[in-house]
Amino acid sequence: MKKKINFEDITLRKQISSRGGGIEIALDSFGFFNEKMAAYQNYLGGGILGRICVNDTVRAYNDGEDISDHDNQALDQIGEQLMRYFHELTNPDSEWEGMTFDENQNLPISGF
Repeated sequence: MKKKINFEDITLRKQISSRGGGIEIALDSFGFFNEKMAAYQNYLGGGILGRICVNDTVRAYNDGEDISDHDNQALDQIGEQLMRYFHELTNPDSEWEGMTFDENQNLPISGF
């Protein structure tokens, strides 16, 4: 799954603002029928967005049972690309405000 994913074609919902938000995609095209994955980001305050998180319905509702190592790895790779894509959407490309994906991932998830 090293191929770059075109998330525009599989996006179900996208709500993005300067205070974070989320994006939800359908996983049907990856063989996980009627399943979804979401990336989301909270606002920490002071103009800073927290770390981007990802979750999926495949593992959330199965508690990790009956999911092969191959499927876990595939979901991890999709999730990594989705987080990076979401970072591109929420991170301003400005010399004053820009933050790399790795810098962002070192922040807390929530300010509370």
